[in-house]
Amino acid sequence: MSLKGQITEDMKSAMKAGEKDRLKVVRLMLAAIKQIEVDTRSELDDAAVLSVLDKMVKQRRDSVEQFVKGHREDLAAIERDEISVLETYLPEQLSADELAAMIDEVIQASNAGSIRDMGKVMGQLKAKAAGRADMGAVGAVVKERLSAL
Repeated sequence: MSLKGQITEDMKSAMKAGEKDRLKVVRLMLAAIKQIEVDTRSELDDAAVLSVLDKMVKQRRDSVEQFVKGHREDLAAIERDEISVLETYLPEQLSADELAAMIDEVIQASNAGSIRDMGKVMGQLKAKAAGRADMGAVGAVVKERLSAL
């Protein structure tokens, strides 16, 4: 079953079980997926759905940060709950060691020799680590490694 199909089935089961908070998040996911499908006039595959979900998690993390700065812990808690529901659909995150090994491998494979090759390295990493790592943090590590070359 596709990831989109799994989310749809989870919406139905959340409705039947009366899980209002989970149902709200699942509906938000389906709405975001549907919006992109309408905009692009195409059916999203699992990789594209993962990209949408990853973006939703990133938006909520940014919101949590802003709510904490604004001393609104109640709203930050709601966002954290939404993140936990969204993360159930994302693949397992890469450990720091796995990520470092993947970065080194891509740098070697692409023959990157300076910071000018960052785009080439990030393009390959994005394909390999999609949904499994925060690409902002990955970019910082890649920049650090390429600057040291």
